[in-house]
Parts: sequence; C-alpha cells; structure tokens
Amino acid sequence: MIQKSILEKLVSSCFKGKTILLLGPRQVGKTTLLKETVKQLNTPSVWFNADEADILEAFSSASTSTQLIRLIGANHNLVIIDEAQQIPDIGKKLKLIFDNWPDIQIIATGSSAFDLQNQTAEPLTGRKNTFHLYPISFKETVNHTSIMEAKRLLDTRLIYGCYPEVINNPGNEKEILVEIAQSYLYKDVLQLDNIRKPSHIDKLLRALAFQVGSEVSYHELAQTIGNIDTLTVEKYLDLLEKAFVIFKLPAFCRNLRNEIKKSKKYYFYDNGIRNVLISNFSQPEMRQDKGALWENFLISERLKQNQYNGRFVNTHFWRTHDRAEIDYIEEEDGILHAFAIKWKEQKVRFPASFLQAYSEHQTAVVSKKDFEGFVGI
Repeated sequence: MIQKSILEKLVSSCFKGKTILLLGPRQVGKTTLLKETVKQLNTPSVWFNADEADILEAFSSASTSTQLIRLIGANHNLVIIDEAQQIPDIGKKLKLIFDNWPDIQIIATGSSAFDLQNQTAEPLTGRKNTFHLYPISFKETVNHTSIMEAKRLLDTRLIYGCYPEVINNPGNEKEILVEIAQSYLYKDVLQLDNIRKPSHIDKLLRALAFQVGSEVSYHELAQTIGNIDTLTVEKYLDLLEKAFVIFKLPAFCRNLRNEIKKSKKYYFYDNGIRNVLISNFSQPEMRQDKGALWENFLISERLKQNQYNGRFVNTHFWRTHDRAEIDYIEEEDGILHAFAIKWKEQKVRFPASFLQAYSEHQTAVVSKKDFEGFVGI
C-alpha cells in the first residue's frame, strides 16, 4: 500500500469532537485509507457502505436518534459510512448522532461533493472537518520508493495517471483506466434525474480533454456537442467538478484594461483519465500535446500538495487580449507567485505588463528538469 499523505492528519483528527467528511473521486483509495485508519485507532468500529441496497434502505428509513443508534450500535466508538451522499438527509442524520452521542466518531465518505457537502453544510456547521483525497501524488510515490525510481516512471505517470489500481498493476493500465472511465467516472453525475443524455457528458469531457491548457468557451463547447445550450454546458461542468473529474482555473484580472477577465481553463484530476477519453497512450516525446500533458500533470499535482499541506491559495492563469500570458498563478498573503510551465528547460521572459502592474510578485519556470519543488518534493 502506498501511504497516503493525509493518513496521519486523519487519524489525529479523530475523537476531537468533529464529524469527519472524506471527499474524493471513486477508486482513489478512500476505503484503503479508512481501513488503515481503523487499524491505527484500534477501537470498536462498524462500517456501512451506502452503495449496498439494504444499507441504503436502512439509513433512509431511520429518522430518529433512537433508530439511528440501533442501526449503528451503541457499543461502537467509530462509525464509517461509505458513499454517504447516497443517503437522503444524511446531514440531518449525522447531526442527530453527533448531538446525542458526541463520543462516537463518525467518518462519512463521498465521491460527489454536490450531494454530501450540500447536505451537511447547514446541519453540521461547526461540527465537521473535511478532508480531500485524490489519485496518488508524485510525492507519495517518492516516499514509497525513491526520487530516482519515481522520476524513472514519470512518463508512465504522465500517460496512465495515478489511480492506485493503475499504479499497482503495471501492464494492465489501459484496461483498468477504461473500466474506471466506463463504470465509475460518471456514476454520481448520471444518477441525477435531470441528466438525461449521458452522451452529452461523454462528448463534453472529450472536448475538454483536447483543450487542456487552453481557454474554454461555453458557446464553442455547446456547438461541438450539439443539441445543447450554454447554460446546460455550464451546469454539466459544475457537476463534473463536484464529482472530482475536472477542476477549473479562472483568469486573473485586476489592474490592466486588456486583461482577460471571465475566461476559464479546465484540467483533469488525473492524466490517465484525460488520455483514455482521447484514446491516446503514446509516449510523451512522440506527442504533439506533450505540453498540455505536462501542464495538466503539474497543476493537478500542485493542487494535491496545496490541499494536503493546508495551503489556502487563490489559483489562476493570466492573459491579455494581445496574448501575453502566464500559465499558472498563486495568490498568497498579497504576493503573486507566477509560474511558466515548460516541457524542456528554457529561459522565459515574463510579460513586462504583468511585472509592472503587480509589483508584489515572484516568478519561476517549471520544467521537466527541475519540477520537484513545485510538486512538494
């Protein structure tokens, strides 16, 4: 098992008077992480998987604190509810348990933030800690093996991504990725009643996969998909974000008249998912999109490290109408950290208009030769 970076934080957060929410895509190792958590806590525990019909029915019908405690058992100190977003009114039910049996530690997991976070937002205000889990990070592979071994396998990670099952089954990566994409990727999105054409979701993700690193136009996406309007495109993109398939990078704008203001870029949490959508598993050096491949990898890795290390930064890209641009910007404590992302090491001249407009800045170039610091190594 590759040790997840948040294991220690998760264990130390238990029995501190908070319900714990663990959010992340399906198949990224939430179950494995929780099994290790249970092992380290070494306390009487019970586990429920709300994907199972009888468990879902039991929790759905339990509406009082007495019914809930009978269901989970008063002799269990630790209660894990997997895929809790499936349970109607789960936030209110977690609050009932919390208020009546505060010594019981509940960990609820979810693969769809739009359900679990929305349902628990008001009932658990001040009563919860939220953790996010992502596909295995480059730093975690370094800690599991060595920096030398991780860098030797870097091209493999760029192609096949970092889902645990993919990493643990070399030689079967394509088949596993196809199964993840077909069976798990859209599962939570497609369960919504108003998603009536799964083909639209598939076409939308394929279009985004070809546009990684480029600005996205909702109007152009609607035209590409066909028989869909821009408002529906926006809604689908929002749902796919909340299902942890993609995430967006908004444009940074503040001082300059010709800055792009409302544009967005979208990235995938995992390179392998992006590549299976476009059916391209060629080696990076042979690909015309290797720049986009590298950019998606680095920005998703940076997101993981920021989350795991508790760095709360605003993230953006920057561009002007005359096409001056910066790939990635982090705003932290009033300072703009501007990064140029390049496949090969090279000198980069950052736009003078940006440097003059924003005096509180730092700049850096991130290439394949010297990316370790950027991803937390």
